[in-house]
Amino acid sequence: MPLRPQVPIGTKEPDENLCFIREMGIEYVSLAVEPEEIEVDTLLRVKERLSKYKIEISDVFCTPLQKNRIIQLGLEGRDAEIDKFNKMLYVLGKVGIEFTSVAWQPNGILRTGMKAGEYTRGGISMYADMAEINARPPANGRDYSEEEIRETFKYFMDRVVPVSEETKVRMALHPNDPPVRSLAGVASLVYNTETFKRALAIANNSPALGLKLCTGCWLEAGEAFGNLMEDIKTFSEQGILLCVHFRNVSSEMPYFEETLAEDGYANMYAVMKRLICCGSNAVISIDHAFKGYESLGGRLGAFAYPTGYLKGLLHSAEIELGKRRYKKY
Repeated sequence: MPLRPQVPIGTKEPDENLCFIREMGIEYVSLAVEPEEIEVDTLLRVKERLSKYKIEISDVFCTPLQKNRIIQLGLEGRDAEIDKFNKMLYVLGKVGIEFTSVAWQPNGILRTGMKAGEYTRGGISMYADMAEINARPPANGRDYSEEEIRETFKYFMDRVVPVSEETKVRMALHPNDPPVRSLAGVASLVYNTETFKRALAIANNSPALGLKLCTGCWLEAGEAFGNLMEDIKTFSEQGILLCVHFRNVSSEMPYFEETLAEDGYANMYAVMKRLICCGSNAVISIDHAFKGYESLGGRLGAFAYPTGYLKGLLHSAEIELGKRRYKKY
């Protein structure tokens, strides 16, 4: 199965949005849900509705569970929160969902803000000035060490991996963003290739845990993160590359702007060809589209052009590599 382009949607997406997604030639969506929506009947209704547009749910994510401060900082009540995560795995298994997401970022993605930058063509995009971010005080009252964060991840993995294996709903782990050793007083779990491998080892290299390869994170850190092309090969061959977030940035840290794929410092066509050459069958989507305009489709409108560009790169690479053929010319 080749790479599968997708876009993110919510459970109450308007019919016209679903029509637009289908007209874009997109067959897969990443479904965002709230905790109260994680019920078999609710998700089956969404799945049935999407099927009328020939759209499949590739994965389901619940931000309050995938970036859960109580679980990730080992605070009181984490067992109850882990039970909620496991309930989600059971529900997704019954609905037939391939995977869900995990991001060990209790304070979320950290950015300096959003603005029209030097490299954004006037578009409002996120940017990061690491001098400003590193000067921030601890966000959770104190510092959390690498050992503490690894312990909370192990505690979580010990309790969710058996359920993931039972339900056959895999988990895609996203790196910390920006990928540095510590953010806002909390040590990062994954900030380079070696720490990614260490996180997989904490889960005993179970097939339950795969990864979300965010090209933006690799590019933000450059070679300090790892060799992106080699990592694509390694993780594809291991069958653990579940999802690709396709994003370019203006430069490596300490300062970067999030850009359109064609405007950053990396050759994203080369990245796309590498994914195809390595036989990746991950879902692939634009990560962090520009702010967008309500009069032009809001969030979905903001995803439309860069997703079309992604598909153009994908199809061009497939043609070049002999993976896509036409009857004429």
